Amino acid sequence: MYNGPIHWRDGDRTIRLGADAVDNAPSILVDAGWDVYDLFSTERALADAPDALAGVAAEVFSVRPGAVNEIAAELVSEVSSDQFVAFGGGRVIDTAKAIASVTGARVAAIPTTLSGAEMTRIHKVPDGHKPEHGQTRPQLVIADPDVMTAQPDLERRASAMNALAHAADSLYTPYAHPVSQMAALEGARLIAAGIEEDGRRDLALGSLLAGYAIDSAGFSLHHVICQSLVRVMRIPHAETNAAMLPRVIEALLPRAPGEMAELADALGTAPDDLPGRIEVLSGGRRSLGEIGADREKLEESLDAILARGELEMTPETPDRDELRRIIEIAW
Repeated sequence: MYNGPIHWRDGDRTIRLGADAVDNAPSILVDAGWDVYDLFSTERALADAPDALAGVAAEVFSVRPGAVNEIAAELVSEVSSDQFVAFGGGRVIDTAKAIASVTGARVAAIPTTLSGAEMTRIHKVPDGHKPEHGQTRPQLVIADPDVMTAQPDLERRASAMNALAHAADSLYTPYAHPVSQMAALEGARLIAAGIEEDGRRDLALGSLLAGYAIDSAGFSLHHVICQSLVRVMRIPHAETNAAMLPRVIEALLPRAPGEMAELADALGTAPDDLPGRIEVLSGGRRSLGEIGADREKLEESLDAILARGELEMTPETPDRDELRRIIEIAW
């Protein structure tokens, strides 16, 4: 059904998915009008990139590890172009989006993971700045399945769980609609198939569809918890999603039974077995403790979670005690 390259026009953005997309990225960018741009990436990503990608950039910014709001604040005054290209994972793409929300630049994204950042308007704002141009979504996405899934198996599975969480979290919000739900469920099905059959194209397309769904319908319980834990405890984003998703699904089963039943069906299991099915796809049970979460920062994390307005989009919004139990089970 999805054989061959995909050229998807969606309003003011274009998504190009296909083998060798990164090798062809310089010509795709020129054809789309990105003849002059600032490039955001990392040394590791650039080592495998076409020489022309960095060679024609006005400036090349190496995006360090850390919080996007802090990184973007350091770079916002350094940019020279009104067009950005982000070649990397979610941190790199979100940094370009954050700066663009201040400067008004348009963004092209070339993802190297399954983070879904290339498909959303979801990002932080540079510290000390206001998003004068609103939340920014890339206008051009160049998606290469082999590049997006090049991580070692356990890292790729963690990234895939982040993508699967986009599908799961978007199913039950008040802004969910038939198109977003169909995209989420098909994305979930493709992610599961891609993991089990080493179908890198399925994983890439599933990630794009799940990203489309969460951008359209929004998010609540899972992403509010994970984003807050990552920010407060400074733990890895994808691995935090992988550790938390089965536990959050347990909390959502009685709250959104219809939507979770549809998700279970998409993943080829029964609703009661959904958390276990996700753990299998994740490569085994994961824990917050093994990725360096600091228990002494749990109460601060709960403060951050409860301060997020998106939490209210969860049916029967959990209180502090229940949130604490959900997180502690994942420790």
